[in-house]
Amino acid sequence: MNAKLEIKTPLLIEQHIHGAFGVDFNNAETDDILFVAEKLQEHGIGFFFPTLVTDSVENIKRQIDVIKKAANTSKSILGIHLEGIFINPEKKGIHNPQHFLALTKENYKLIEDDFIKIVTLAPELDEGLIDYLKLKGVKVQAGHCVGGDLTKVDGVTHLFNAMTGINHRGKCTALSALVDDVYTEIIADGVHVSDEALKLVFKVKDKVILISDALPITFSEMKETTFADSKIYYDGVKATSANGTIAGSTMLLDGIVKRLIELDLFKPEYIENVYRYHGLEPVGEIVWTK
Repeated sequence: MNAKLEIKTPLLIEQHIHGAFGVDFNNAETDDILFVAEKLQEHGIGFFFPTLVTDSVENIKRQIDVIKKAANTSKSILGIHLEGIFINPEKKGIHNPQHFLALTKENYKLIEDDFIKIVTLAPELDEGLIDYLKLKGVKVQAGHCVGGDLTKVDGVTHLFNAMTGINHRGKCTALSALVDDVYTEIIADGVHVSDEALKLVFKVKDKVILISDALPITFSEMKETTFADSKIYYDGVKATSANGTIAGSTMLLDGIVKRLIELDLFKPEYIENVYRYHGLEPVGEIVWTK
């Protein structure tokens, strides 16, 4: 009998998750978020950044307060990832463009809070917001965008999804993400990015951060829900809007790691990278087997 392959990593950090177990971080209460935090621990996810999708200024402010209250109880909540309101309508994905705002410091101050640690935005539309966020120590990520200039950002949000793809002439977001010295999120759930594309990414890029982009429908009995003001339908494999636009994932981060291990595509550095990205020391240990 062949010995099992063992791979050791620290506890997982999930920096891009919209909810799970029927809980949506855009409308959850404090107890709901604490419930998710506890359930994520069972999946080896020791820490996470609740991610808010595009919404009204009023609701974003409300949910920031709710998440901060939960973080006072659970140390697993490291901060908020704001994905939306400062993105490009051309690559809106599932986001509602009615809530989009110009990328200005003044507009950011409408929802500003020290607990926002990551902001996904479209760099090509910047009107001074990036410099302000960098001054505040916020991680700036290019996402839902079309530009190829990543010189001012720290990272890229869900590579290949909701951005201009690889083009062999001129700059584009995906190509710059692969060749520039930035950290790059990727959803390796087998739905958002093909396995052949994953192989390419892992060959040319070291600064990879695995994320799930998990939806509230993940690990729930729901077959449909409302997310980002759109009706989302789950067919058992993927979650899409009525027009077929893929929403987030329906897999948690530990499932993605297990999937990559089975495909012989996993390296522990993909977990360690997120600690480096946020300047954190690795915590705990998980032993993965194949």
